[in-house]
Amino acid sequence: MPQSPVAIDSKLPWVGTTIFTVMSKLAAECGAINLSQGFPDFQADRSLFDAVHQAMLDGRNQYAPMTGLPELRQAIAAKVQALYGTAYDAESEITVTAGATQALFTAIAAFAGPGDEVIVFAPVYDSYVPAIETVGAKAVYANLRYPDYKPDWNEVRALITPRTRMIIVNTPHNPTGSLLDAADLEALAELTRNTNIVVLGDEVYEHICFEGEHQSLARHPELAARSLIVSSFGKTYHITGWKIGYCYGAAALMAEFRKVHQFNVFTVHAPSQVGLAAFMADHSRHLQLAEFYRQKRDFFRQQLAGTKFELLPSRGTYFQLARYDAISDLPDTEFAQWLTREVGVAVIPVSVFYPDGRDDKVVRFCFAKQESTLAAAGEKLRGI
Repeated sequence: MPQSPVAIDSKLPWVGTTIFTVMSKLAAECGAINLSQGFPDFQADRSLFDAVHQAMLDGRNQYAPMTGLPELRQAIAAKVQALYGTAYDAESEITVTAGATQALFTAIAAFAGPGDEVIVFAPVYDSYVPAIETVGAKAVYANLRYPDYKPDWNEVRALITPRTRMIIVNTPHNPTGSLLDAADLEALAELTRNTNIVVLGDEVYEHICFEGEHQSLARHPELAARSLIVSSFGKTYHITGWKIGYCYGAAALMAEFRKVHQFNVFTVHAPSQVGLAAFMADHSRHLQLAEFYRQKRDFFRQQLAGTKFELLPSRGTYFQLARYDAISDLPDTEFAQWLTREVGVAVIPVSVFYPDGRDDKVVRFCFAKQESTLAAAGEKLRGI
């Protein structure tokens, strides 16, 4: 391959390979148990695969509508109304996307641009800031502080300026497993009242909430009117590799979202949409998800009982944070590499989610695994 003569002015000069790729690669190289990247090591229900296969055999193999198949959007609308009490129009207010990450990028690109500011909460999921900077906007950081990782709304208030175009909230929160409650939604509504700020809600773990009901932005009428909300079939149905999600919001917001969506994706895999629409008919598949993962969380926490790890609360998601300062003085990135190479369990260092690399000596485990996987990891971790 010849060397390129092009002088590159990178839009993201500071971005390297994502930590999830780095740690999964290291886990594979070392033969370690991979509790780093957030994906299940078990299969979805066979009936979902059969439904997609049947859709292919039935000839549902051409372009779906840009916004998504009507039957899938209608199923999403019915689910959202049943869960959160807000009616979204399937025709004008819901769009099927190529995963949640694409939906988040599209929403940011639709509403933020040069000179705009977007408030995010650190530790911040790694796709938000590159998307913000790609469109020429600036990320402004509020802090979720160890150990409870709750927002300080007075801090957020101080960060809002006339240039603030968007606030991104993530609940249940990756990587910390913390939750927003009803008081948080009310505080956010008060801060954004009488402004043109768009709220972007990353709610991909909406069905994995262990303490009460998930406080979706859709529950709060005032916030629902200014929010785009993103969710993920991958997280809900154990099919992260399918990369299918959706976004919903008020028609005026969704119209702008779709202007970007139609030219960076246009449409999403049609047979999978057919299969998902049929699969959603059984509501127990999402209503029982929290209990399914609660059992895995509790099993994994039992595996670490008696170790030197300090387990932090996991109120939602399929992640467990643990502080390791009683084990090592290493920075968390070095500790994660040591744990992978020498102990045989791969984790994610939480400092990578902070813009300043703040290191509380906390790492993230993913417990979306078979019990045999979690037990094998527990045996290794108890040996430290």
